[in-house]
Amino acid sequence: MKDPAGPSHRSLFDSTSDANLWFLRPALSGASATFVGVGLARFAYLTLFPVMVTAQWLDGGGAGLLGAFNLMGYLIGVSGGRLLAKHIGVPRSLDCGMLLTALSFFACGWNGGLVWLAIWRSAAGVSGGVLMSLAGPAVQAVVEPAQRGTAGGVVISGVGTGIIVTALAIPPILNWGLPAAWIVLAACIVILWAFARPAWPRTEIFEQPKGANFGSATVLILAYGIAGAGMVPHMVYLADLAVRGQGHTFSFATYALLLFGLGALSGTLAAGRAVDRWGGARTIQMWFAFQTFAVALVLAPPSFCLLLGAFLGGFGGIGATAVVLGRAREIAGETAGVIWQYATASFAISQAVSSLALALVFAHTGSHGQLFAVGLACSLAAVGMVTWFR
Repeated sequence: MKDPAGPSHRSLFDSTSDANLWFLRPALSGASATFVGVGLARFAYLTLFPVMVTAQWLDGGGAGLLGAFNLMGYLIGVSGGRLLAKHIGVPRSLDCGMLLTALSFFACGWNGGLVWLAIWRSAAGVSGGVLMSLAGPAVQAVVEPAQRGTAGGVVISGVGTGIIVTALAIPPILNWGLPAAWIVLAACIVILWAFARPAWPRTEIFEQPKGANFGSATVLILAYGIAGAGMVPHMVYLADLAVRGQGHTFSFATYALLLFGLGALSGTLAAGRAVDRWGGARTIQMWFAFQTFAVALVLAPPSFCLLLGAFLGGFGGIGATAVVLGRAREIAGETAGVIWQYATASFAISQAVSSLALALVFAHTGSHGQLFAVGLACSLAAVGMVTWFR
């Protein structure tokens, strides 16, 4: 195997005084990919959803359908990302993901009706799946072993950064109109692509996880999926709980979502360092425990509990993604991308199924408490799995 810190990447930092920081360039390029593929391609739509309904581009059901199409596209992208990279290489595959995301945002700037928007929101999902499935393992493959956890945390921090940016930037951009918001976001994607492209990691694609501990891999994949189901109430119903469930203002709900994003950013960065220091097996127990505590806090009535629960939900729930990436590397080495692909697909599938189930429960009961109780049960199950079955 080639030196993971090969000259094609070290040369980018020949003039850097601290050679130990050379890994930041490929890691930041990977963070740009997750920022675009998930932070914008998925979470920006959460802010734009009610605006599209208010502007009468769609009704509520149609807007919800676009979210479902985006998730289906994401599953396709996750499943096919490695196959694409095998045929055209990782850098070109990442280029395709960034290009398709930018095109989808430009296309959504025109109100072409439900079918038109569904096609392009599906395309954004496909591109997001490709970017998410490839960026993390590829960056870890080109950095020193002692820095892989930290590098993985930097890559996944793009998700939390995207949540923060959408919460802060989209409301003022909307003053220019809904089409302008889509187009400005598309332009931002092009700028990030130009920044990231020179440092795309170049690495091989391995088909099978040779020498991996399949028992540990299976536990990781299943536990991550169950934890994903536990995060659905936070990701879908947190703002509604704040406004309609607890009677807070929309400003309070926006603040809660911002704290969720800040938690996601700090949680992924801290998780990467923790994996390097304590190992993935121990760290994933801690981060799933943070998630469990976060869901329990949201169930408590005081306002500060919801805000703290929002922050810890991002810290543990989104931050766990960086831990899973690091743990996959521990289990499967250079073939970690296969485990990561399965884990990411497990997370997406479980979220799709659980979100549908919780929607039916909520439609029947109207109880936020029951939704978060289910999330708590799933989070506890995930902690139990990674504790007792390693």
